[in-house]
Amino acid sequence: MREARYRRLAQPGLGLHNRSMPNPPRLLSLEYLRRTPSAGLLLVQLAGILLYPWMETSPRGRGLLAAFGLVVLGVAVRVVRKSPWATWLAFVLAALVVGLFVLEAVSSHPALPVAAAALEAAFYFYAAGSLIAYMMQDWVATTDELFAAGATFTLLVWAFAYTYLACEAVAPGSFSAPINPQGPRTWMELMFLSIAVLSGVGLSDILPLTPFARALVMLEAFSGVMYLAVVVSRLVALTMLAAKERK
Repeated sequence: MREARYRRLAQPGLGLHNRSMPNPPRLLSLEYLRRTPSAGLLLVQLAGILLYPWMETSPRGRGLLAAFGLVVLGVAVRVVRKSPWATWLAFVLAALVVGLFVLEAVSSHPALPVAAAALEAAFYFYAAGSLIAYMMQDWVATTDELFAAGATFTLLVWAFAYTYLACEAVAPGSFSAPINPQGPRTWMELMFLSIAVLSGVGLSDILPLTPFARALVMLEAFSGVMYLAVVVSRLVALTMLAAKERK
């Protein structure tokens, strides 16, 4: 009996040898990202903040920017699948965005950038709402939900940045800056404005000039305050409660 037990433990996947042979760090990282997809989305979004300044300065870089946007879309769709909201709508919005990317590559119709920015804003708003529903659906703050809090913040930043981009495309001159004040605002400038407003820091040199642009900025400021007050504070409270119960 004892010999049979040791022979069974020595089998692949069950054996004693597997206990003494740890998995490679790369496999552990992939397994961790599989179990916490929100961490992967947050990582991709933060990497985008660092990569975007290098991408938008040349035609090749703008192509890479579009390709990176598709990667973010794919990761976001995968994360949204954990939400109680309808996943099919996220797939439909993502498919429409990809279709517009293709059309922009083969056509220069002036309405395409406006439609693409509006659809991307709609997708990121829906993805952010899906993650908020995912975090609010129970009374347990998991590790993935803590990463989801950061990922949702970046999704809201992207959503409002694309909203500003659509506003600037429809009404040129809606936003201004000290450098080239009359020129069109770049994606990086509008994302900088978005993250400054949503975080409540307000340290942005990009200014909304038209009434509608100012209304959008006010809505983002309100969203940032409510997100911290309702969602993030709830996760913090649940985390502290769980830690107290473990003692």
